[in-house]
Amino acid sequence: MGAKKAKKSGVPADKLALFDKLIAAHPEIERKGANNAYAAVNGNMFLLMQPTGTLAMRLPEGARADFLKKYKTKLHEAYGAVMKEYVTVPDALLEKTKELQKYLELSYEYAKGLRPKPSKKKS
Repeated sequence: MGAKKAKKSGVPADKLALFDKLIAAHPEIERKGANNAYAAVNGNMFLLMQPTGTLAMRLPEGARADFLKKYKTKLHEAYGAVMKEYVTVPDALLEKTKELQKYLELSYEYAKGLRPKPSKKKS
């Protein structure tokens, strides 16, 4: 048998490759999602790649304010709603994997500290 075919994603291939590169250094982080690539821990999403190729990252309050100011970006919006704990990662920063790693670690640790959400999967 050949290699397992990846599910078709609505995300541009170059952005998806950057998303995968970002989480590759963290074996505890698993990429999920067929149409929207995302990462979650204990049922709490903390990283989301929109079909447009825009990356949203969940950050704790202090780090979020610093990130918004430093990178001159905004809270993430999806489907007309502001995702209050998520920042929009500028494309230029998405390409700087090493610089973005520290925010990924903050995001992961923050989500790990949130109350676990029960799984919706049926056994």
